[in-house]
Amino acid sequence: MPLKRLHVPRTDVHPQLLLQQHINRGNKRLARMTGRSEPPEHELRAEMHKRMYLLESGSVKASSATTATGSNFSKRYWRHSKHVAQAASNASSTGTNGGVSALDIQAAEIGGLTPAKIPTFNNTLGLAIDADDVGYIATIQIGTPPQNFNILMDSGSADFWVGSETCQSQQGTCGNHTFLGSKSSSSFVQSNQNFNVTYGSGSVAGVLCQDNVNMAGLQLNKHTFGVANEESVQFSADTVPFDGLMGLAQSTLSNEKVPTPVESLASNGLISSAISSFKISRLADQLNDGEVTFGGLDSTKFVTNTLVTIPNVSKVGFWEGAIDAITVNGQDTGVTGRTAILDTGTTLIIAPPADALAVIAMLGGKCDTQQCTISCTSNTSVALSFGNASFAIDPRDMAVLPVDVNDPTGDCTAGIQPGTIGTNTEWLVGDVFLKNAYFSVDTQNNKISLAKLS
Repeated sequence: MPLKRLHVPRTDVHPQLLLQQHINRGNKRLARMTGRSEPPEHELRAEMHKRMYLLESGSVKASSATTATGSNFSKRYWRHSKHVAQAASNASSTGTNGGVSALDIQAAEIGGLTPAKIPTFNNTLGLAIDADDVGYIATIQIGTPPQNFNILMDSGSADFWVGSETCQSQQGTCGNHTFLGSKSSSSFVQSNQNFNVTYGSGSVAGVLCQDNVNMAGLQLNKHTFGVANEESVQFSADTVPFDGLMGLAQSTLSNEKVPTPVESLASNGLISSAISSFKISRLADQLNDGEVTFGGLDSTKFVTNTLVTIPNVSKVGFWEGAIDAITVNGQDTGVTGRTAILDTGTTLIIAPPADALAVIAMLGGKCDTQQCTISCTSNTSVALSFGNASFAIDPRDMAVLPVDVNDPTGDCTAGIQPGTIGTNTEWLVGDVFLKNAYFSVDTQNNKISLAKLS
């Protein structure tokens, strides 16, 4: 019988600890992308301990906040449509002038997925929103009979894997997820070729396999990808709302040393070109219209005359473009000669410390040894320019989450944070920016396209 995910509540951690995890993950991910040494684990743990100290000392007021392993802050549930509707009726959908919306704070506390609307464009999958815009997840089918797998779509890596039926983690099993193997799929063929992948947060290891994969009705038979026999807790925990990860960078980056699914779709003639295009959604807007399109661009999602196409400057397989200018309310920051790795798998923006501090100062914010913060009610707009076109970041995306979840108009963790590693000219630009543009990548032509959303 197929092994299915059981949707059960789990204890979770305080949203500010989750944010620190995102900052740590971004720093580690940028280090790996730029070929530098990752920050030592003791430094990352120290950042978590500092964050926990702030919670314990009352900087974040939450009567049941988690300040140590095993204590409760809240329950995390999968949020299906009825929960979204109930939340929407009880919470403000927008915090543009009044601070962070109650809907975002609730999502940060309880987690779960907000399902996407069913796309109408060909070769397109809807992207569900993980919690308060921390990740974007599509449902695909694998095996015979086909099983649904929830997959994190990641433009910043190039390996595709799901959990194995024999998967183990530090916690024992790999949690309440959907798994793949010979018990659940008659078309599953396992090889003896090993793979392992280390991400900014967590790692997996396993073997390559072949099985049938269906993505938005595109049937890719006998595709080669990974099944993870070992997962770190960042992937195996019950609170993780996805069963695997699909990297959509270039396969030159792959640890598995196989084509990415979109490259295989193109080589098999199922799509005309190895193009992946993203429109990612913002929970507070309640549009739930996020999607990923294979083989082309969905012109209904962007203003066609704003489309710009730029060269990919990465030499190793990331999607990296030259930044023309960085402005705050139209004023140039003076930060020049930078490039941006555009990564749907990273929540925040990680910039070299001097750059981040310059932007935060112009936002009226401040940075301490823990994090950079801005006012939750800020209406100041940061914009990045690519191909001589400026793309503004909605101020709501720059004020990620209140430092005190009971004070949505106070100080907020900023959407841009300083990285402690990497080069002095590379930014890691995640969903804080990408929610504000249509984003498309073309493997065969080694190009990146961006457009303003319609």
